[in-house]
Amino acid sequence: MRSIVPILALSALLSGCVDLPGSDRKQSSVRNSTTVFSSSPSARQCLAELGSTRADFTPKPDRYASGGCSALNTVSLSSVMSDHRPVATTNLSSVGCPAATTFAGWARYGVDRAARQILGSPLARIETFGSYNCRNVAGTSRRSAHATAAAIDVSAFVLRDGRRITVLDGWNGSSSERQFLRVVHQSACKRFGTVLGPNYNRAHANHFHLEAKSGSFCR
Repeated sequence: MRSIVPILALSALLSGCVDLPGSDRKQSSVRNSTTVFSSSPSARQCLAELGSTRADFTPKPDRYASGGCSALNTVSLSSVMSDHRPVATTNLSSVGCPAATTFAGWARYGVDRAARQILGSPLARIETFGSYNCRNVAGTSRRSAHATAAAIDVSAFVLRDGRRITVLDGWNGSSSERQFLRVVHQSACKRFGTVLGPNYNRAHANHFHLEAKSGSFCR
């Protein structure tokens, strides 16, 4: 799996770092030329946990933007593992490691198993609208969890037999599609701090918003 290489490379980088002028040993990032990676114990532990799921990912440099936006300890997530084989992911070029790790567990235990049990086919791909996006919550002046890469918007599930189940059409689609989407929605609620779907408002009619922060809000 390609995920191991970046972890080893990052570990080597971190183990060889020295204190920067004016910094202390509790610094949360390490600089390599113009590239900065998160290096706190929690960041390293998260990357190790994500690697243990056999996900295919690459650690990304930290990024800061104006207005309180940032993408720290993020990864580019290409696939996650089901019980038997990789499951591709789309549009997750910059997602926070905690969100990616929770997502990997949900994909394997919540989504793929539900697909096989309810729809009779394993999962091949999870399509998303992405994660990091420096923006506010719609209709408010409050920053979205997407502004710190802490959320993922899931739009569709593609099965090994070629079927594509979208949140927009499947939520009120066939009985099996409706059952599947409601099961995976409830499964997400057990893992993520905030889960929003079509029953929340019109803005979420076409996706599940999965937020990996603390809390328990499921709609």
